This record gives sequence, structure tokens and C-alpha cells, in this order.
Amino acid sequence: MAISRYANAPVMGFGQYLGTSNVISSIRAAIKSGALPVTTVIVRGRERLDTIAGEVYGDGRLWWVLAAASNIGWGLQVPPGTVISVPELNAVMSFLT
Repeated sequence: MAISRYANAPVMGFGQYLGTSNVISSIRAAIKSGALPVTTVIVRGRERLDTIAGEVYGDGRLWWVLAAASNIGWGLQVPPGTVISVPELNAVMSFLT
């Protein structure tokens, strides 16, 4: 029996499992419409999306929220000077429920 890599997906304190495939478009649409406000962070040196997520959300596994909000593909590393959009996590969750 194969074990899914999503079997241990974290429950983020909101009582639901999060999957990237079904929420990216919701995050991007909410930002585009202005319904989801964001702050910005500029990547310095060798920072990666998971380290930035760890700093702002307290959980590096939420790097994909930053990638979705910033229209970045799935690479964790981004060049210095890249502007990262950081939505407030509770606001993101309100669009997903």
C-alpha cells in the first residue's frame, strides 16, 4: 500500500487540511480584487520563501501562500530584490472556508 505524501498534511489551526491546487486561484483572485490586503517583503541575500514564511507565519511549510500571493512558481529560491506579497494568514483562511 502506497502512502500519500499528503497524508501528513498539517491542519493549520482552522480545522481543515490545505491543498495548494484548490486555493491558489482563490488567493490570487482575492488579492487582485483588493479583498485580500497584503504587505510586502523584499528578498535579501540568500533568503528563501520557506524561511520568509517561517519568519512571518511561524511555519515555513506555508511558503506556498507567499508563492501564490506573489505569482511565483514553485521554486523556494528567488533572486535578491524580489518583492514578495505577504497576505495576513487569517484573511487567507477566510477566503478558503
